Amino acid sequence: MNLAIRDIRHNAGRFLLTCAGLSLLLGVVLSMIGIYRGLVADALGIARAPGAQVWIVEARSRGPFAEASRIPGDTREAVARISGVNQAGAVTYQNIEAHFRGLALRLFVVGFEPGRPGGPSVLAGGRQITRSHFELIADEKSGLALGDVIILGRNRFQVVGTTRGQVATGGDPVAYISLQDSQKLQFDLSPAAQRREQARGAGGASNDIVNAVLATLTPNSSVSAVTETVRRWKHLNALSQDEQEAILSRSVVEMARRQIGLFTSILMLVSTVIIALIIYTLTIDKLREIATLKLIGAPDSTIVGLIIQQALAMGAIGFAIGVALVLLAKDNFPRRVIIEAADVGMIGIVVFGVCVIASGLGVRLALKVDPAKALGG
Repeated sequence: MNLAIRDIRHNAGRFLLTCAGLSLLLGVVLSMIGIYRGLVADALGIARAPGAQVWIVEARSRGPFAEASRIPGDTREAVARISGVNQAGAVTYQNIEAHFRGLALRLFVVGFEPGRPGGPSVLAGGRQITRSHFELIADEKSGLALGDVIILGRNRFQVVGTTRGQVATGGDPVAYISLQDSQKLQFDLSPAAQRREQARGAGGASNDIVNAVLATLTPNSSVSAVTETVRRWKHLNALSQDEQEAILSRSVVEMARRQIGLFTSILMLVSTVIIALIIYTLTIDKLREIATLKLIGAPDSTIVGLIIQQALAMGAIGFAIGVALVLLAKDNFPRRVIIEAADVGMIGIVVFGVCVIASGLGVRLALKVDPAKALGG
């Protein structure tokens, strides 16, 4: 029988307990990568949901998700007249904290013009918004169901449709309302504030402001030609869908990527140290057996193989349990966790290398054992 397997069977309880602890550590490593994948998917999902090809925003702005952007609402009519534009729709974006069934509920509210780009292209249930006011489409993650009524601002909205898997970069579920309602929600002043503004003679400002205009193009139209046309207007900026996604993935979630990457590296370093200490301790416990092997003429390769195989077995079992735990628990995380096969394979290769490196201390100790130790007390 293989010496590594025989030794593992001899200390099976201790070995499996160590593997269980290691699996939790490797599970956290894999979870961190899954959380990052989820962040990117959430960020790109909110940008891809409208199916737009061109985003028109305020001049020198990089889009409504990265920087502030406020443009006149009638920009939509000007964009719609550009050659190659099929449809154009104005949208607003804002974060709101409401109360539902006695609990605080944060929503990322999107205002759009029904029938134009900006709204959800696919619904999980219910129907699209058909009235100009007081109808709402909510993501299932919000806990809102068809027929529920929620107060946003000073108005009551009824849920008429639901989406699935649409959250903002901050993790807040997305809710869609009509553009008119969103503009009132975002720009209307409270009665007290209105009286104050009228008293100082500053009232009467229009609230026909939007954050962006989304455009879809006719077949065979050039995205670059439309964006260049808009940029020549000086007071507006235009981004293609690819540019918008690049900003979201490289800028908006960049800090999260760095932090998760650093944390993952630290966890892998800690895993290496733990595996090295465990293998070193296991080697100390069987120094007499190793000395006996040397005394009967066993080659160094047999002893080295014993230690490395134990380290690899520990890494493989711990990694397999860690992957299984993450796959079972990923749907219960507050944020989306996406486990990709490529990431599992990459972490598996890293764990293999970590086990080989971590076994170095044990191998060094085993090779220094004097065969005479087998005859000692």
